[in-house]
Amino acid sequence: MDWILSGGAVLRDGAMAEGVLALSDGVVAETAAPAASRFDATGLLVMPGLVDIHGDAHERQLQPRPGVDLPVSLALRDSAAQLIACGITTAYLGVTLSWEPGLRSLAAWRALKAALPAAREDSATDLRVHLRFEADNFDALDDALAGIADGSVHLLGFNDHTMAIVKKLDDAVQTAKYAGRAGVKTETFRALAESAAARRGEIPAARMRLADAARAAGIPMLSHDDATLDDRALFRGVGATICEFPMAEAVAADAREAGEPVVMGAPNVVRGGSHLGWASAAPLAERGLVTVLASDYVWPAMMEAAFAMATRGVLDLPRAWALVSANPAEACGLTDRGRLDPGLRGDVVAVDPDRRAPAAVFAAGRLAWLAPGAAGRLRRA
Repeated sequence: MDWILSGGAVLRDGAMAEGVLALSDGVVAETAAPAASRFDATGLLVMPGLVDIHGDAHERQLQPRPGVDLPVSLALRDSAAQLIACGITTAYLGVTLSWEPGLRSLAAWRALKAALPAAREDSATDLRVHLRFEADNFDALDDALAGIADGSVHLLGFNDHTMAIVKKLDDAVQTAKYAGRAGVKTETFRALAESAAARRGEIPAARMRLADAARAAGIPMLSHDDATLDDRALFRGVGATICEFPMAEAVAADAREAGEPVVMGAPNVVRGGSHLGWASAAPLAERGLVTVLASDYVWPAMMEAAFAMATRGVLDLPRAWALVSANPAEACGLTDRGRLDPGLRGDVVAVDPDRRAPAAVFAAGRLAWLAPGAAGRLRRA
């Protein structure tokens, strides 16, 4: 079905202007088809759909409470419904593949991988996988390599949280939290963490196998939580040219000097700072040191962060919106979305600027979600 969105302010070429947006055969069209259905966007902002490079909020559907697991198909269906309602038309699910049992285990990865094809068929959002591979998870290496080769993985992230976990093993509260997520006793979790840490010498060879596989498959790579310039240089050397959640401003500056995208969390912007006490993303984005905002662990935070950035007065809304749409699409090599140019995917969010929330979402040219009370804006062909 073709669509015409009229009466709203459309984001094109870096500026907002009153106009008409036409969708035909799944893409943005030069002109409207005569028999197109119409959506009255009066008073709304017509924006490109959001592209989420890293979101792991789906873990809450998989495991709503520690040790309480739900069927993967149900969890993915719920996640897809939430994503499209947030205006996220492309989502890289941050799937952590760790040595931990339970939620982030090899068994969980296999179950998710098996369920994703059917979930994609039913999802309006383009569901993709950002595989976050824990550095010393050697028992899962072959599965990760297979997932990269067969197209199940669309973005590879290099994680290394083991030593940070080991440092907290003497903290009973922290250890209990990790053990609860893994579904094991604290003594068992402690032994697993120490066992993983004992194999650190095998990390470089495993990392190179993963990087070689990603290059062969043509998927982008990113490093996570780079703490030093040496960290950034190491991962740049293996081809991880996206810098995600740098832990120091100097690391972000180094990445930008090299022309690399820098990712931080939208919740950081919405809350006014990192919940871990790290750098504040908003001023770094205003200085050009952060180029992508991801949902991280809260999907609605992406759209809210764009408006929050614009409200600060340094970036206008088009430049703020690029942080959650055009820039992440470019970082991931998705040249067919992130903007409302003719021929690109018809991923569009009609946004109520007062509520900072979607009134309607179009995915690949089809009406995918409609807010309560917005049905009166529709005029079917």
